[in-house]
Amino acid sequence: MIPVEWLPPLMFAVLVLFMVSGFPVAFALAANGLLFGFVAIEQGLMSPALLQALPDRIFGIMSNDTLLAIPFFTFMGLILERSGMAEDLLDTIGQLFGRIRGGVAYAVVLVGALLAATTGVVAASVISMGLISLPVMLKYGYDKKVASGVIAASGTLAQIIPPSLVLIVMADQLSVSVGDMYTGALVPGLMLTGLYILYLFLVSVFNKNALPALPPEACHLTEANGKNGYASFFVVLALAVLSGFAAYVLASPQDGTTGDSALIAAISAGVGAALLLTAFNKVFKLGLLSRLTESVVFVLVPPLALIFLVLGTIYLGVATPTEGGAMGAVGAIVLAAFKKRLSWTLSKQALDATTKLSCFVMFILIGSTLFGLTFRAIDGDIWVEHLMGDLPGGELGFIIAVMVLVFILGCFLDFFEIAFIAVPLLVPVAQKLGIDMVWFGVMLGMMLQTSFLTPPFGFSLFYLKSVAPPAVKTSDIYKGSAAFIGLQLLMVVLVWAFPGMVLHDKAVKMDDSPLELQLETPGYGEEPQ
Repeated sequence: MIPVEWLPPLMFAVLVLFMVSGFPVAFALAANGLLFGFVAIEQGLMSPALLQALPDRIFGIMSNDTLLAIPFFTFMGLILERSGMAEDLLDTIGQLFGRIRGGVAYAVVLVGALLAATTGVVAASVISMGLISLPVMLKYGYDKKVASGVIAASGTLAQIIPPSLVLIVMADQLSVSVGDMYTGALVPGLMLTGLYILYLFLVSVFNKNALPALPPEACHLTEANGKNGYASFFVVLALAVLSGFAAYVLASPQDGTTGDSALIAAISAGVGAALLLTAFNKVFKLGLLSRLTESVVFVLVPPLALIFLVLGTIYLGVATPTEGGAMGAVGAIVLAAFKKRLSWTLSKQALDATTKLSCFVMFILIGSTLFGLTFRAIDGDIWVEHLMGDLPGGELGFIIAVMVLVFILGCFLDFFEIAFIAVPLLVPVAQKLGIDMVWFGVMLGMMLQTSFLTPPFGFSLFYLKSVAPPAVKTSDIYKGSAAFIGLQLLMVVLVWAFPGMVLHDKAVKMDDSPLELQLETPGYGEEPQ
């Protein structure tokens, strides 16, 4: 007879043992749930009828509309990645910034952010940028550590910039709206992009040899007379900004407040003005714009239009995230067809990969549901609450402990596994402490981002190593990623210190008084009769 208070920590320890032994996570969760479920039944702590509720829970998972967004966004990202959008963006934006020190690195960060807002898939972003940009940077003398670090880190932006799969899963686990999670994560995601660019700028200033500019012969979008073509680009940019500002003023509410619709109108007007002017110049062969300007506009407009189609409709409340994902998938197919790159082989590969990822998520969800069913039946949730309730520092102590836990777990587990195993155990404590779930989800999502860069199992590190030239060693990738891990942790601190960037109209107050949770539960810690 195992004492009831020993069962929760023992169940958790056996799960860890299963996972470190290399057993698949989904089956480790299910097997552990069944094993301790039988133990709990034998000790009279759990009714066999409770396991009969499992089919209903599985059916509930399968009919979850929120999770349906995962295959849609995955399919959209894979179609875009295989249609060559990443290659076009990297080449064109690399030409735009290539004449300044660190220009290709800046292009990698900006393209990483654009790919994050369209594909939302880390593997696709890292592999594409590793294949295209890393050889260019190495050829022209970039420091191997900085070059590999910026590629690996920029790919992880897909985990915090909407439409992120992490945010969808987090919204489901925290029982909040995906739209609220997207809105909350947008500003921190863009700020993290800015931190990356600021870091590269400082490196280029203090270590000029680490991030050199491209030589003139590497800039192939120059004019016949040798000019770089920047003048017409700045004219088009100024026209786009003025058009966007005018649309923003006209679309702003009369009461003086700002609204999402005004911002969407401004972006649409700016992009539309640039596209119309460039297309007019191209069709009538006026020769007013440079090759560089035309390339930048025609390459940037499709992903920006897709971002508006997906995120704009979600923010305006026109579509749910699932509907936005469906429109994005259709939009990706249209873009691939427009570029004459859509084929049955490409579609089949994207469908196969989407099906595999969806099944992977589904099996982990089923396993975690069975694990959670048994864990709660033996009062495991109460054990976790008592464990967290003994932490000093109140809510702040809880947040610090959670962030440290997630960071350590990220060194060994995939973000899906962390979201489905650890997060459900932490949510009840956070709710009892009155912590805003959207803010908590963005904090977790930002910390989960580090899991792609932390050794020994950082997935971005292995994605990049798989396509990196032999000259780039694993140690170079690890060392290059360290600075960006620091920037991600700094962003976590900023989100904690300034919660308004997530909640906008709310504030999260951290009470540093000791936790005093009312956790008395009849029967917990007592021997069964």
